[in-house]
Amino acid sequence: MDVQTPLGRVNTWVEAFAQALETRDLEKLRQLFATDCHWRDLVAFTWNIKTMEGRDAIAAMAAETLPSINPRNWQIEGEPTEANGITEAWLTFETDAVRGLGHVRLNDEGAWTLLTTAQELKGHEERKGPTRDKGVEHGAFRNRETYAERRAREAAELGYSKQPYVVIIGGGQGGIALGARLRRLNVPTIILEKNDRPGDSWRKRYKSLCLHDPVWYDHLPYLPFPDDWPVFAPKDKIGDWLESYTRIMELNYWTRSTAKSATYDEKTGEWTVIVDRDGEEVVLKPKQLVLATGMSGIPNMPKLPGMDSFKGDLHHSSQHPGPDAYDGKKAVIVGSNNSAHDIAAALWEAGADVTMVQRSSTHISRSDTLMELALGALYSEEALANGITTDKADLIFASIPYKVLPAIQKPLCDEMKKRDADFYDRLEKAGFKLDFGADDTGLFMKYLRRGSGYYIDVGASELVADGKIKLAHGQVTEVTPDGLKLDSGQELKADLIVFATGYGSMNGWAARIISQEVADKVGKCWGLGSDTPKDPGPWEGELRNMWKPTRQEALWFHGGNLHQSRHYSQFLALQLKAREAGIPTPVYGLAEVHHKG
Repeated sequence: MDVQTPLGRVNTWVEAFAQALETRDLEKLRQLFATDCHWRDLVAFTWNIKTMEGRDAIAAMAAETLPSINPRNWQIEGEPTEANGITEAWLTFETDAVRGLGHVRLNDEGAWTLLTTAQELKGHEERKGPTRDKGVEHGAFRNRETYAERRAREAAELGYSKQPYVVIIGGGQGGIALGARLRRLNVPTIILEKNDRPGDSWRKRYKSLCLHDPVWYDHLPYLPFPDDWPVFAPKDKIGDWLESYTRIMELNYWTRSTAKSATYDEKTGEWTVIVDRDGEEVVLKPKQLVLATGMSGIPNMPKLPGMDSFKGDLHHSSQHPGPDAYDGKKAVIVGSNNSAHDIAAALWEAGADVTMVQRSSTHISRSDTLMELALGALYSEEALANGITTDKADLIFASIPYKVLPAIQKPLCDEMKKRDADFYDRLEKAGFKLDFGADDTGLFMKYLRRGSGYYIDVGASELVADGKIKLAHGQVTEVTPDGLKLDSGQELKADLIVFATGYGSMNGWAARIISQEVADKVGKCWGLGSDTPKDPGPWEGELRNMWKPTRQEALWFHGGNLHQSRHYSQFLALQLKAREAGIPTPVYGLAEVHHKG
């Protein structure tokens, strides 16, 4: 192997790798990977989202997939780089069905990590750039149909005289991003949204809600935010952007529409979705059904003795209207994660007397520190100046296997603890119970493993540290007419109780809309199988059920933050388009179900 230059080293490896694939020499393929190795594939080889860990797993995947996909034409794109004994390079390739983009990291043994991604389907490319639609047919024609007439006809026909191929339940950022991808791929799609307008899922949340992730991390597909967009966008601004986006991207977006039920016919390969569309019952017959109801499922609202007796206002955080009515009132927030902190801070600003009930320890990351240490290299003005576009940042992020992430995140978490030691010391002295994750790997691993248990501090923690937001600890055992009781025996008086108690697994929506049998069949959504709190083992290697085939034929889950909605909608859209186009999609490594939810 030529190790004199990064380019020579990568070129030697790529030539040997391409030959091993072409000749299906599995032993040679094994030897091209390091002892500790990871091949993450996004649809290109496996028609799945799958990480193969170790040489044996890689060889097993190759043995099953190579005969049907025929990967070839591997090329190095750009100039390889080298740092700390690791050589990195971007690769392009193709298979019988896709054109792909890859990324490899080589150490002194061989490939440490390899990412392969499907970028487009041959013969079904998005019409863009030089292949874009002309928009008008020049000449003179009787009964010419205008753009507005064509859109009106499509809206009138789809779901009635013509059936969609895909129905997406949920019209938040996830459903909208996926709908835009499918529109570009000419897949007939209807998005169902229960609210009156696109973006209402943001507008109707608590008054103070803003994005906690920065603008560079949050773009939607195809249409980035303007370059003067605020770093942390307020909820109503996001809502307006989503509404505009649905129109610009010409999405078939049904508002005031609720999926009442869905059943799948194994013989016909077709769903029957009963929809209440603004009071009208409509029966849709899609081939594919996507639940894009958000990363979280149905709100976890506890059932406690005495709840009906409470004289004040009591609701889940998802139903919290805002702080305006509570000036001078006593407010108790049960929970201590993102929503709890945001709501508590807004109530304090409005003049309420606020107590937060912390039921278990919480991880806190200061927003500025998180941006600098965790996101700045990929998602920032500095990253853009260094030539790292959003799409490139997404692929770099995706190229790091989940098994490797804890070792990367722990030093970042350690540095956060060091930089913000005074901040954390003040919180603990105020009585706040802190943690940094089960293995001191911080916020991002908590998010991936369980989707809860953290707060990105944008100001509320200072109120806690200063004692302006008071603290109580324990589990709520009873609601009284004028407050609540904790298992410690403490009683808290309240005019308002907000249960910021999180959400269930996404498959709760499958149980509600389809059946409990189907929900159990697909199992728990989200989490990696890390065997840490709320993420039981065994190890999965990828997020459970997200953006990939499930154990229920033609049922898909799509969700996550804005970054994940943007990035993974690409791969879900390609899987759906391939099926619509009749391209064979033999799925390798369909995940086993270990937990029902």
